Amino acid sequence: MKLGEFLILVTGAAGYIGSHVNKLLHDEGYQTIVLDNLSNGHEEMVKWGEFVRGDLKDTKLLVSLFKKYNIEAVIHLAALASVKESTLFPQKYYTNNFQYTRNLLNIMEKFDVNKFIFSSTAAVYGEPESIPISETSSLKPINPYGKSKLMVENLLSEKSKSSDFNYVALRYFNASGADLSAEIGENHNPETHLIPIVLDAALGKREKIAIFGDDYPTFDGSCIRDYLHVNDIAIAHLKGLEFLNNQKSDVFNLGIGKGFSVKEIIESCEKVTGCEIPTTVEDRREGDPAILIADNKKAEEILKWKAKFNDIDEIIESAYNFHKKLG
Repeated sequence: MKLGEFLILVTGAAGYIGSHVNKLLHDEGYQTIVLDNLSNGHEEMVKWGEFVRGDLKDTKLLVSLFKKYNIEAVIHLAALASVKESTLFPQKYYTNNFQYTRNLLNIMEKFDVNKFIFSSTAAVYGEPESIPISETSSLKPINPYGKSKLMVENLLSEKSKSSDFNYVALRYFNASGADLSAEIGENHNPETHLIPIVLDAALGKREKIAIFGDDYPTFDGSCIRDYLHVNDIAIAHLKGLEFLNNQKSDVFNLGIGKGFSVKEIIESCEKVTGCEIPTTVEDRREGDPAILIADNKKAEEILKWKAKFNDIDEIIESAYNFHKKLG
Protein backbone atom coordinates (compact mmCIF):
# COMPACT_ATOMS: atom_id res chain seq x y z
CA MET A 1 0.00 0.00 0.00
CA LYS A 2 1.34 3.43 -0.91
CA LEU A 3 1.67 6.01 1.82
CA GLY A 4 -0.85 8.24 0.08
CA GLU A 5 -3.48 5.50 0.37
CA PHE A 6 -3.24 5.36 4.14
CA LEU A 7 -6.28 6.19 6.22
CA ILE A 8 -4.98 8.21 9.14
CA LEU A 9 -6.65 9.17 12.40
CA VAL A 10 -5.61 12.70 13.35
CA THR A 11 -6.52 13.73 16.88
CA GLY A 12 -6.72 17.44 17.66
CA ALA A 13 -6.90 18.47 14.00
CA ALA A 14 -9.35 21.29 14.73
CA GLY A 15 -6.51 23.04 16.55
CA TYR A 16 -3.67 25.21 15.34
CA ILE A 17 -0.97 22.69 14.42
CA GLY A 18 -3.43 19.86 13.79
CA SER A 19 -5.36 21.75 11.13
CA HIS A 20 -2.15 22.42 9.20
CA VAL A 21 -1.10 18.77 9.47
CA ASN A 22 -4.55 17.69 8.25
CA LYS A 23 -4.41 20.09 5.29
CA LEU A 24 -0.99 18.85 4.19
CA LEU A 25 -2.10 15.22 4.45
CA HIS A 26 -5.09 16.02 2.27
CA ASP A 27 -2.91 17.84 -0.25
CA GLU A 28 -0.63 14.78 -0.40
CA GLY A 29 -3.53 12.42 -1.10
CA TYR A 30 -4.06 10.93 2.33
CA GLN A 31 -7.51 10.15 3.73
CA THR A 32 -8.03 11.40 7.27
CA ILE A 33 -10.44 10.95 10.12
CA VAL A 34 -10.37 13.97 12.42
CA LEU A 35 -11.19 13.47 16.09
CA ASP A 36 -11.48 16.61 18.22
CA ASN A 37 -13.60 17.60 21.23
CA LEU A 38 -13.39 21.31 20.23
CA SER A 39 -12.31 22.33 23.73
CA ASN A 40 -9.54 24.39 22.16
CA GLY A 41 -10.09 23.84 18.45
CA HIS A 42 -12.51 25.25 15.91
CA GLU A 43 -14.72 23.11 13.70
CA GLU A 44 -14.35 25.60 10.83
CA MET A 45 -10.65 24.69 10.74
CA VAL A 46 -11.53 21.12 9.73
CA LYS A 47 -11.87 21.68 5.99
CA TRP A 48 -10.47 18.29 5.00
CA GLY A 49 -11.22 14.68 5.92
CA GLU A 50 -14.14 13.37 7.96
CA PHE A 51 -14.77 15.16 11.24
CA VAL A 52 -15.85 13.30 14.38
CA ARG A 53 -16.51 15.32 17.51
CA GLY A 54 -15.44 13.34 20.53
CA ASP A 55 -13.01 12.80 23.36
CA LEU A 56 -10.14 10.38 23.87
CA LYS A 57 -11.62 9.33 27.22
CA ASP A 58 -14.61 7.90 25.32
CA THR A 59 -13.49 4.29 24.84
CA LYS A 60 -16.71 3.27 23.09
CA LEU A 61 -16.26 6.02 20.51
CA LEU A 62 -12.65 5.02 19.87
CA VAL A 63 -13.60 1.38 19.44
CA SER A 64 -16.33 2.32 16.99
CA LEU A 65 -13.89 4.41 14.92
CA PHE A 66 -11.32 1.62 14.70
CA LYS A 67 -14.06 -0.87 13.81
CA LYS A 68 -15.56 1.35 11.13
CA TYR A 69 -12.36 2.53 9.46
CA ASN A 70 -9.26 0.67 8.36
CA ILE A 71 -6.92 3.04 10.19
CA GLU A 72 -3.26 2.56 9.28
CA ALA A 73 -1.64 5.16 11.52
CA VAL A 74 -2.45 7.73 14.21
CA ILE A 75 -1.13 11.28 14.42
CA HIS A 76 -1.79 12.45 17.96
CA LEU A 77 -1.99 16.22 18.47
CA ALA A 78 -4.85 16.42 20.97
CA ALA A 79 -3.52 17.87 24.23
CA LEU A 80 -3.74 20.72 26.68
CA ALA A 81 -0.77 22.99 26.08
CA SER A 82 -0.69 25.97 28.43
CA VAL A 83 2.33 26.01 30.72
CA LYS A 84 0.68 28.49 33.08
CA GLU A 85 -2.58 26.55 33.30
CA SER A 86 -0.68 23.32 33.92
CA THR A 87 0.91 24.81 37.04
CA LEU A 88 -2.54 25.77 38.34
CA PHE A 89 -4.30 22.52 37.45
CA PRO A 90 -1.63 19.80 37.20
CA GLN A 91 -3.98 16.83 37.56
CA LYS A 92 -6.00 18.10 34.60
CA TYR A 93 -2.86 17.91 32.46
CA TYR A 94 -1.76 14.48 33.65
CA THR A 95 -5.26 13.14 33.02
CA ASN A 96 -5.79 14.71 29.62
CA ASN A 97 -2.28 14.47 28.18
CA PHE A 98 -1.11 11.18 29.66
CA GLN A 99 -4.06 9.05 30.71
CA TYR A 100 -6.15 9.79 27.63
CA THR A 101 -3.16 9.09 25.38
CA ARG A 102 -2.69 5.77 27.14
CA ASN A 103 -6.36 5.06 26.49
CA LEU A 104 -5.83 5.72 22.77
CA LEU A 105 -2.76 3.48 22.68
CA ASN A 106 -4.68 0.64 24.33
CA ILE A 107 -7.38 0.81 21.66
CA MET A 108 -4.76 0.93 18.91
CA GLU A 109 -3.20 -2.25 20.32
CA LYS A 110 -6.55 -4.06 20.25
CA PHE A 111 -6.88 -3.27 16.54
CA ASP A 112 -3.23 -3.95 15.64
CA VAL A 113 -2.51 -0.36 14.63
CA ASN A 114 1.19 0.14 15.31
CA LYS A 115 2.23 3.45 13.69
CA PHE A 116 2.08 6.55 15.89
CA ILE A 117 3.23 10.16 15.47
CA PHE A 118 3.30 12.04 18.76
CA SER A 119 3.11 15.80 19.19
CA SER A 120 5.64 16.43 21.95
CA THR A 121 7.34 19.64 23.04
CA ALA A 122 10.65 21.29 23.82
CA ALA A 123 9.23 21.74 27.34
CA VAL A 124 10.51 18.22 28.13
CA TYR A 125 14.00 19.73 28.43
CA GLY A 126 13.17 22.28 31.12
CA GLU A 127 16.01 24.69 31.87
CA PRO A 128 18.62 23.91 29.19
CA GLU A 129 22.16 23.08 30.27
CA SER A 130 23.59 24.13 26.91
CA ILE A 131 22.48 25.83 23.67
CA PRO A 132 21.52 24.65 21.10
CA ILE A 133 19.40 21.90 22.66
CA SER A 134 19.89 18.42 21.19
CA GLU A 135 17.82 15.28 21.62
CA THR A 136 20.49 13.95 23.99
CA SER A 137 20.14 16.94 26.34
CA SER A 138 18.86 16.23 29.85
CA LEU A 139 15.11 15.77 30.17
CA LYS A 140 14.12 17.78 33.23
CA PRO A 141 10.73 19.42 32.60
CA ILE A 142 9.86 22.12 35.12
CA ASN A 143 6.07 22.22 34.72
CA PRO A 144 3.22 19.68 34.55
CA TYR A 145 2.73 20.33 30.83
CA GLY A 146 6.28 19.26 29.99
CA LYS A 147 6.15 16.43 32.52
CA SER A 148 2.92 15.05 31.04
CA LYS A 149 4.48 15.00 27.57
CA LEU A 150 7.61 13.27 28.84
CA MET A 151 5.45 10.66 30.57
CA VAL A 152 3.91 9.85 27.19
CA GLU A 153 7.34 9.69 25.54
CA ASN A 154 8.50 7.23 28.22
CA LEU A 155 5.40 5.10 27.68
CA LEU A 156 5.96 5.09 23.92
CA SER A 157 9.59 4.04 24.40
CA GLU A 158 8.64 1.11 26.63
CA LYS A 159 5.84 0.05 24.29
CA SER A 160 8.16 0.15 21.29
CA LYS A 161 10.74 -2.01 23.04
CA SER A 162 8.21 -4.68 24.02
CA SER A 163 6.18 -5.01 20.78
CA ASP A 164 6.10 -4.24 17.06
CA PHE A 165 4.75 -0.76 17.86
CA ASN A 166 6.71 2.11 16.27
CA TYR A 167 6.49 5.82 16.92
CA VAL A 168 8.01 9.20 16.13
CA ALA A 169 7.94 11.89 18.82
CA LEU A 170 8.36 15.44 17.51
CA ARG A 171 9.60 17.99 20.04
CA TYR A 172 8.44 21.35 18.73
CA PHE A 173 10.03 24.60 19.68
CA ASN A 174 7.88 27.74 19.08
CA ALA A 175 5.20 27.03 16.46
CA SER A 176 4.38 30.17 14.52
CA GLY A 177 2.89 31.57 11.31
CA ALA A 178 -0.09 30.39 9.29
CA ASP A 179 -0.78 28.57 6.06
CA LEU A 180 0.00 30.80 3.08
CA SER A 181 -3.60 30.46 1.89
CA ALA A 182 -4.72 32.20 5.13
CA GLU A 183 -7.50 29.59 5.33
CA ILE A 184 -6.25 28.37 8.69
CA GLY A 185 -3.98 29.77 11.38
CA GLU A 186 -3.48 30.37 15.09
CA ASN A 187 -6.63 31.29 17.01
CA HIS A 188 -6.42 30.49 20.71
CA ASN A 189 -8.70 31.87 23.40
CA PRO A 190 -7.08 33.09 25.52
CA GLU A 191 -3.99 33.62 23.41
CA THR A 192 -0.64 33.01 25.09
CA HIS A 193 1.83 33.03 22.19
CA LEU A 194 3.90 36.11 21.45
CA ILE A 195 3.40 36.65 17.72
CA PRO A 196 -0.43 36.60 17.68
CA ILE A 197 -0.50 38.77 20.81
CA VAL A 198 1.72 41.38 19.15
CA LEU A 199 -0.39 41.22 15.98
CA ASP A 200 -3.50 41.80 18.09
CA ALA A 201 -1.89 45.05 19.24
CA ALA A 202 -1.17 46.01 15.64
CA LEU A 203 -4.83 45.34 14.80
CA GLY A 204 -6.09 47.45 17.70
CA LYS A 205 -7.24 44.53 19.87
CA ARG A 206 -4.68 45.26 22.60
CA GLU A 207 -3.37 48.57 23.88
CA LYS A 208 0.21 47.48 24.46
CA ILE A 209 2.58 44.53 24.70
CA ALA A 210 4.34 43.46 27.89
CA ILE A 211 7.97 42.47 27.63
CA PHE A 212 8.62 40.16 30.57
CA GLY A 213 12.17 41.04 31.51
CA ASP A 214 14.73 43.15 29.66
CA ASP A 215 17.74 42.17 31.75
CA TYR A 216 18.44 38.66 30.43
CA PRO A 217 22.00 37.80 29.34
CA THR A 218 21.11 38.27 25.66
CA PHE A 219 22.18 40.90 23.14
CA ASP A 220 19.13 43.11 23.82
CA GLY A 221 18.09 41.87 27.26
CA SER A 222 14.93 40.04 26.16
CA CYS A 223 14.35 36.29 25.82
CA ILE A 224 15.36 34.51 22.63
CA ARG A 225 13.29 31.72 21.10
CA ASP A 226 13.43 29.46 18.05
CA TYR A 227 10.33 30.23 15.92
CA LEU A 228 9.26 27.49 13.52
CA HIS A 229 6.62 27.92 10.83
CA VAL A 230 3.62 25.66 11.33
CA ASN A 231 3.79 24.39 7.74
CA ASP A 232 7.31 23.13 8.42
CA ILE A 233 5.94 21.30 11.45
CA ALA A 234 3.27 19.72 9.24
CA ILE A 235 5.92 18.54 6.76
CA ALA A 236 7.82 16.90 9.62
CA HIS A 237 4.73 14.80 10.40
CA LEU A 238 4.67 13.61 6.81
CA LYS A 239 8.37 12.78 7.01
CA GLY A 240 7.65 10.95 10.25
CA LEU A 241 5.10 8.71 8.56
CA GLU A 242 7.62 7.87 5.86
CA PHE A 243 10.21 7.13 8.52
CA LEU A 244 7.85 4.62 10.18
CA ASN A 245 7.96 2.52 7.01
CA ASN A 246 11.43 1.52 8.26
CA GLN A 247 9.76 0.06 11.37
CA LYS A 248 11.87 2.11 13.72
CA SER A 249 11.09 4.53 16.54
CA ASP A 250 12.83 7.80 17.29
CA VAL A 251 12.59 11.32 18.73
CA PHE A 252 13.35 14.54 16.84
CA ASN A 253 13.66 18.23 17.63
CA LEU A 254 11.84 20.62 15.31
CA GLY A 255 13.27 24.12 15.06
CA ILE A 256 15.13 26.32 12.59
CA GLY A 257 18.30 26.30 14.67
CA LYS A 258 18.44 30.02 15.37
CA GLY A 259 16.55 32.37 17.64
CA PHE A 260 14.85 35.75 17.69
CA SER A 261 14.41 37.94 20.75
CA VAL A 262 11.11 39.27 22.03
CA LYS A 263 12.17 42.75 20.93
CA GLU A 264 13.08 41.47 17.45
CA ILE A 265 9.64 39.87 17.12
CA ILE A 266 7.95 43.16 18.03
CA GLU A 267 10.16 45.06 15.57
CA SER A 268 9.35 42.56 12.81
CA CYS A 269 5.62 42.86 13.53
CA GLU A 270 5.93 46.64 13.25
CA LYS A 271 7.75 46.26 9.94
CA VAL A 272 5.23 43.80 8.49
CA THR A 273 2.11 45.65 9.67
CA GLY A 274 3.35 49.22 9.33
CA CYS A 275 2.03 49.93 12.83
CA GLU A 276 3.88 51.22 15.88
CA ILE A 277 3.31 48.84 18.79
CA PRO A 278 3.47 50.28 22.34
CA THR A 279 5.39 48.17 24.86
CA THR A 280 5.96 48.06 28.60
CA VAL A 281 8.62 46.19 30.54
CA GLU A 282 7.45 43.97 33.38
CA ASP A 283 9.14 41.53 35.75
CA ARG A 284 10.50 38.28 34.44
CA ARG A 285 8.14 35.33 34.45
CA GLU A 286 9.21 32.42 36.62
CA GLY A 287 10.71 29.58 34.62
CA ASP A 288 11.49 31.59 31.45
CA PRO A 289 14.99 30.58 30.26
CA ALA A 290 17.00 33.28 28.51
CA ILE A 291 17.55 31.30 25.31
CA LEU A 292 15.84 28.27 23.75
CA ILE A 293 17.22 27.19 20.39
CA ALA A 294 16.94 23.76 18.79
CA ASP A 295 19.73 21.62 17.46
CA ASN A 296 17.85 20.28 14.42
CA LYS A 297 20.65 18.28 12.79
CA LYS A 298 19.12 14.92 13.67
CA ALA A 299 15.84 15.71 11.90
CA GLU A 300 17.77 16.99 8.88
CA GLU A 301 19.97 13.90 8.67
CA ILE A 302 17.50 11.14 9.50
CA LEU A 303 14.05 12.48 8.61
CA LYS A 304 15.43 14.41 5.62
CA TRP A 305 13.50 17.39 6.96
CA LYS A 306 14.66 20.98 6.89
CA ALA A 307 12.68 24.10 7.70
CA LYS A 308 11.74 26.03 4.56
CA PHE A 309 10.79 29.19 6.48
CA ASN A 310 13.69 30.84 8.32
CA ASP A 311 12.93 34.51 7.64
CA ILE A 312 11.04 35.88 10.64
CA ASP A 313 9.37 38.62 8.56
CA GLU A 314 7.96 35.97 6.22
CA ILE A 315 6.70 33.88 9.14
CA ILE A 316 5.02 36.90 10.74
CA GLU A 317 3.53 38.06 7.44
CA SER A 318 1.78 34.70 7.01
CA ALA A 319 0.34 35.02 10.54
CA TYR A 320 -0.72 38.62 9.89
CA ASN A 321 -2.60 37.69 6.72
CA PHE A 322 -4.62 35.15 8.70
CA HIS A 323 -5.31 37.48 11.63
CA LYS A 324 -6.55 40.19 9.28
CA LYS A 325 -9.12 37.71 7.97
CA LEU A 326 -10.25 36.91 11.52
CA GLY A 327 -11.14 40.57 11.98
